[in-house]
Amino acid sequence: MRMNSAIEGRKRVLVLGTSFASVFLANALKGEIGGKYLPVGLLSIKAGQESSEINGFKVYRFDPTALGELFAKKNIDALLFDSKSNNLMHSGFADYFIKNDIPLLAMNKVAEFDQDDKQDKNISTFIKEVQIEDLLGRDPIVLNNPLVSQHIKDSCVLITGACGSIGSEIVRQVANYGAARIVLFDQAETPMHDISLEMRKNYPDAHIELFMGDVRNRDRVEEAFDKFRPRYVFHAAAYKHVPMMEINPTEAILANVRGTRNVADLALKYDVYKFVMISTDKAVNPTNVMGCTKRLAEIYCQSLFFDAQKRGKKTQFITTRFGNVLGSNGSVIPLFRKQIAAGGPVTVTHKEIIRYFMTIPEACSLVLEAGCMGSGGEIYIFDMGEPVKIYDLARRMISLAGLKPDVDIKIEEIGLRPGEKLYEELLNDKEKTTATVNRKIMIAKVKTYDYQDVCAKIEHIINLAAQGNVHGMIYAMKVFVPEYKSQQSQFESIDKEIEANNAAANR
Repeated sequence: MRMNSAIEGRKRVLVLGTSFASVFLANALKGEIGGKYLPVGLLSIKAGQESSEINGFKVYRFDPTALGELFAKKNIDALLFDSKSNNLMHSGFADYFIKNDIPLLAMNKVAEFDQDDKQDKNISTFIKEVQIEDLLGRDPIVLNNPLVSQHIKDSCVLITGACGSIGSEIVRQVANYGAARIVLFDQAETPMHDISLEMRKNYPDAHIELFMGDVRNRDRVEEAFDKFRPRYVFHAAAYKHVPMMEINPTEAILANVRGTRNVADLALKYDVYKFVMISTDKAVNPTNVMGCTKRLAEIYCQSLFFDAQKRGKKTQFITTRFGNVLGSNGSVIPLFRKQIAAGGPVTVTHKEIIRYFMTIPEACSLVLEAGCMGSGGEIYIFDMGEPVKIYDLARRMISLAGLKPDVDIKIEEIGLRPGEKLYEELLNDKEKTTATVNRKIMIAKVKTYDYQDVCAKIEHIINLAAQGNVHGMIYAMKVFVPEYKSQQSQFESIDKEIEANNAAANR
């Protein structure tokens, strides 16, 4: 905080805009007793208002080439904007300020007070520091989708991995849609306790069942199916961290493949109406063990559906595939935030690495909608928007914290991790997808497999994993999923071995 702000005890801010709402907000903050912010002017993005005043507030014209000079010269600490400017900020306007290391403040609840009741409310409490998630977020999430409501309301829903980032949000949204019973299946004791307290507080009328178990244990999974007879199953349980699974590959197979097979088989046995598997963009042309395990799980579920359909079974198996979600456990944004708080350095694996991001609520709302619209056998992919360069993300987060990248906080490039690739793929080009009624949801056109062949090959891979035969397991995975080519990994040697064996066989 600059010295003048410390003396005044308030942060000096410019309020974005010259509309009635902006002027009212500036006046309200200025007159607030014990307020945290002191508006010193309005920033107009309209031409021709330089040097004018509105209600005693100086109007400054937006000039992207002089923003840093303006804020420094006038000792202004931050820019404040209200909810009406959210779309403008999302469109890239915020970057003008981020590049000049100008902190942003958001007034997201301006509609919750008006001139008549402003005396009764501390307006400063509605103001928050803008986080990177606020700027990467996309369209508002609609939680009153009639299609989803029609399916979920009054139904029994079982969610595996219910305490994870995705699973827990599905739990919340399913509760919002009025499910009759929500079965939380997870092996993590403390997170299970935490979410039970959250649900009791925020959804007191929801019928929550806490069921501790591991999807690798088929008998325990069957206990849940036999006891609750769910109509819908959302399978989110999985190991997801690429470098961790690269050094623990057998566990990736046992959790992500055998675990999925257990849940899918029991969904069929107990006549579940819809089984929805959560997959990942890393299953597309996988370069790591984790991505290949998810592709194997996709193949199993899809082939199981087509085989079961021939036998007159009604269970619908649907897969949803998307990229990274903002703020998920262990993801890059919480890591960067911790590194910035500790004074740096912020570490990026490669200056050119890019990723697609989606908010957790949006991803889960699309999972629910895709699951409800599907009739079985589909692999749905989501429109993830424009990719984000992780290096730029780090710089933006440092600037949003009011610090200067590479001055206050260093950014270090540490090299790609095992199994990591520069660019994730979603197969969302039009030639490889089919549109749906929701422009954000598409169906991937993928190769289909014979169920009996899939069963034999997956059983072989699982047996090798259970025996701890890493080499044999990875070899079998690569033969079955030939697009799996390792990168930055010890298993690149197996790709060369397979190429040599194929060449020898063709001679």
